[in-house]
Order: sequence, then structure tokens, then C-alpha cells
Amino acid sequence: MKEPLRVGVLASGRGSNLQAILDASARADFPARVAVVVSDREGARALKIAAERGVPAVFLNPKDFGDREAYDAAITKVLEAHQVGLVCLAGFMRILGPAFVRAWRGRVMNIHPSLLPAFPGLNAQRQALDHGVKISGATVHFVDEGVDTGPIILQSSVPVQPDDSEETLAARILAEEHRLYPQAVRLFAEGRLRIVGSRVIVGW
Repeated sequence: MKEPLRVGVLASGRGSNLQAILDASARADFPARVAVVVSDREGARALKIAAERGVPAVFLNPKDFGDREAYDAAITKVLEAHQVGLVCLAGFMRILGPAFVRAWRGRVMNIHPSLLPAFPGLNAQRQALDHGVKISGATVHFVDEGVDTGPIILQSSVPVQPDDSEETLAARILAEEHRLYPQAVRLFAEGRLRIVGSRVIVGW
């Protein structure tokens, strides 16, 4: 039987998408397991969630490193030590440098609370409301050197209600994030994703 894909999760906050991936990986038929969680914030709830599930939880303090490249290299060292084959960003609030992206190209995913390429960067839900869009959603994409510009893997739409606040819209989008991210990890683990130029081809 094929060994499950080993996933490394980078997280800075509450860890709800980490929780979704952990819940999925607890199922016997899921082809991936979280091997390590790394955070740049010592008090991140994601680290607590990982520890409670018996997953190695590593805090790397950015202040201990001279620059972004050195910090990214430290992350890579941890990921390689745990034999990680896929990196999932789950609310990781640092921009990864070009050297890291090149080293892990095609093996780093991120999830974003909008239908990219619309509303990249911070406060995507606020951007959607400010622009008066009728539909927003969630996107899982591969990471490249830009901000939320990498090839799109999966998307899910979420209607914007006339009385939505940033918080209510975010909550409904988050529910879709929790569904999409494990699905994208499964597709990767099963070898069903192929990057062709700026597109991702999903094989069945």
C-alpha cells in the first residue's frame, strides 16, 4: 500500500483550515497526513491544535534570523526533516521569498477568500463588499512569486447577501475553504494535478 503524502502546514493564527485538513487526514481513505506544523507566532492556536493531535508543532521566531531568506531556509530545513512532499499555507501571514518558492515550486498551496484573480491580498471580503460584487468565494491555488497569483486549482462560489457584513461573508466563505482545501490536497496526493503554463489540469 502506498505511503500517505506527508504534508507540512505553515500557519500564523487560529488554524481552522489546518483543522479541516487534519480532520480529513484522520479518515482511513485519505491519501495524506500532516507531518509537521510551522508557525511564525508562538501563540498561534494552530500550534496548539497540532500538539493536541500529536503532530509536531514548531515555532520559528522571525527575529532569530537575519533576513527573509534565512528564515525561509529554516522553514525548509524543518520541512525536509519531516520528509514533507506538499506545503499548505493556512493563514500564514508572511510572504515567502523567491528562493523558497523556486525550491518548492508546484508543491506549495495556498487558500484565499475570494474568486481569484479578483481581490488578492489582505481584506478580500472587505474588497468584495466595497466593490458591490454579487458573488465571491474561495480559491485554492499553487504559490508563485506573486501575491495570490499562482495557478488556480479549485474554486467555490459564495453568494453575497445584501445585508452581509465582512464577518458574515467571511464565515460563509470559510465554510467553503474547509471543504475545498482537503479536496485539493487529495487531488495532489493522488497525482491528479498537472500545471500547464498558468493553468492547472485536474485529471480524473
